[in-house]
Amino acid sequence: METVTTQPATLTVPPMVVSPATTLIEMHELTRVYELGPQTIYALSGVNLMVNRGEYVAIMGPSGSGKSTLMNIIGCLDTPTSGKYLLDGIAVETMNEDQLAAVRNKKIGFIFQTFNLLARTSALQNVELPLIYARMPRAQRRELAEEALAAVGLRDRMDHQPNELSGGQRQRVAIARALVNKPSLLLADEPTGNLDSQTGREILDLFRELSDRGNSIIMVTHEEDVAHEAQRSIHIRDGKIVV
Repeated sequence: METVTTQPATLTVPPMVVSPATTLIEMHELTRVYELGPQTIYALSGVNLMVNRGEYVAIMGPSGSGKSTLMNIIGCLDTPTSGKYLLDGIAVETMNEDQLAAVRNKKIGFIFQTFNLLARTSALQNVELPLIYARMPRAQRRELAEEALAAVGLRDRMDHQPNELSGGQRQRVAIARALVNKPSLLLADEPTGNLDSQTGREILDLFRELSDRGNSIIMVTHEEDVAHEAQRSIHIRDGKIVV
């Protein structure tokens, strides 16, 4: 998954659409089509999906199943070819690139398999990045970054650079960065993929704690044992959600 480039949060987003207060994600007959020369590829075909606020959901599927495409659309990195997608009441399918960037910055916290931390930059400064993009005053963003690092158990590692941290600690910094904007959704792409089993277990325990605190989490994984950590698993195959 490529690195997300966010834009200042002053960009406007489309108006809210009325939807049930408990609903965070709502997809109706969503498709994503790619034209490759004379060939038409249906990466997603008629996807219907509902995710409530506070849910912890795993998305599973083999290579080529469409799970990465679905993740990109959920994360506002891409838009559907047809169908409807409401994120926190906002109609994503109508957005332009600037609006998508604004929603990514305000509504979604991304957690990547490869951490995507800046080298030679402290944990605290890495966590502050989304707040810099949002043009938050320095004192306020430092306070929020410290709070986020404390929430993932790294209060005593704030001044350490990534190369001074273990893999698990680096992922915790990445999780703190995802949390710092208090997003509607945490979107995790194979969050334990680069970790040994013990460290992966620690990260999954942290995800469970975040879920228990009311955070909404969608985790993309190909590992059955990891998916079992979530409250619900969604399986996708050939661009369709299957039971």
